[in-house]
Amino acid sequence: MTKDHGPSIKDDETYQALIDDGASKEKAARIANAQANDDMDPSHKGGKAPAYEDWTKDDLYARAQEIGIEGRSDMTKDELIDALRSH
Repeated sequence: MTKDHGPSIKDDETYQALIDDGASKEKAARIANAQANDDMDPSHKGGKAPAYEDWTKDDLYARAQEIGIEGRSDMTKDELIDALRSH
């Protein structure tokens, strides 16, 4: 039986599998909750935003700042992209 992770986690089994695979709690919760929502389909490509490689470094920095990535001011463009993708 899967552990109950509380009311904020909508799909405990998916959440635990993602945690076991090394995902952060935040990322696991986002994915598990998206999969539990019938209106969302996280396995399909999302919006029409351009790839991070097409963003300017300033835009990448601003996005990293929005989501609170630590050490962003010392990162190169490639490091910012990696940090955003792994967040």
